[in-house]
Amino acid sequence: MNDALIQAQNLHRCYRNGREQISVLHGLSLELRRGEAVAVIGPSGSGKSTLLNLLNGLLQPDSGELCVFGRAYSELSERDWAELRRTRIATLFQDGNLIPTLTVSRNIAFRAGLAGLQAHDGEALLDQLGIADTAHRYPDQLSGGQRQRAALACAFAMQPELMLADEPTGSLDYATAERVVPLFFDAMRERQLGALIVTHNPELAQRCDRILELREGVLSPWVSPASS
Repeated sequence: MNDALIQAQNLHRCYRNGREQISVLHGLSLELRRGEAVAVIGPSGSGKSTLLNLLNGLLQPDSGELCVFGRAYSELSERDWAELRRTRIATLFQDGNLIPTLTVSRNIAFRAGLAGLQAHDGEALLDQLGIADTAHRYPDQLSGGQRQRAALACAFAMQPELMLADEPTGSLDYATAERVVPLFFDAMRERQLGALIVTHNPELAQRCDRILELREGVLSPWVSPASS
């Protein structure tokens, strides 16, 4: 079995602002393996969200090579990407991305059902995340931190192989993050997921196998100021 979930080489992505072309990612390379957690840090506007959306197929690279689950980007149709997001890739957005007309428990059941699962461990996940009492509430009845944890339960309930997370602890207070972060990594290790985590949380980043810094469109290993 090939353990590489993501292989990217020399990726470029630009945006147009009127007549001006703005380079967001240029020459970016990355490999992520099964069971590995990689943190991506960097200043706001450095292209971290763009990177996540390239890796889940919501954006296309302008050039470069990208393979996901051993399949080249050029071989994947929009339908293929939709299938991957439905069954194998979970993306955790900062806003939680819950369906507002469904309760938390029904959001979880819906997400698991999309992945083809009739049974799920959503109730246990909510309990582990400290929000069991939100199961029958709607997203607009939750705090930002509760929505973020509910979204995490939805993501794990679908049993993905790859987790792409954009600030997964951004809405959590310190005490709650201290509880949730170990659960996140325990579940990731148990299920042998690969995870790419965009974060400004140093404690979360330090728990990852590697920390990469995205600056000026290029990923490179992060060097601690204490070691430089």
